[in-house]
Amino acid sequence: MSSSWSIGLALISKGKQHMLFAIFFTDKPDLSHVRAANLQAHIEWLEKNKEFIPVGGSLRSEPQAAPKGGLWIAQAESKAQLEALIQTDPFFVAGLRQSYEILHWSKANPERQALI
Repeated sequence: MSSSWSIGLALISKGKQHMLFAIFFTDKPDLSHVRAANLQAHIEWLEKNKEFIPVGGSLRSEPQAAPKGGLWIAQAESKAQLEALIQTDPFFVAGLRQSYEILHWSKANPERQALI
């Protein structure tokens, strides 16, 4: 494995090796009221966990459409660490999430650090 490839799979933070992940969430249909009621708690939770989830947001079919789910770019030591974290997300606790998928993410241009 080349050094640039391994950097793309993992990063060093506070002396620990973290892997990169993309997490896709699908919301249960017709629960926009659950999303609205828990949105502020979810945003605060994301801010509290920004070390693990530096980028997150909702996914929609059109810009003005209701969210259908979400996407996180995450960094953690393992999928298990993210599984445990997801269980504490206010959206998950409130029953909004229908499903989610945690995928290992290999970042192109690993030397570039950028947050959108």
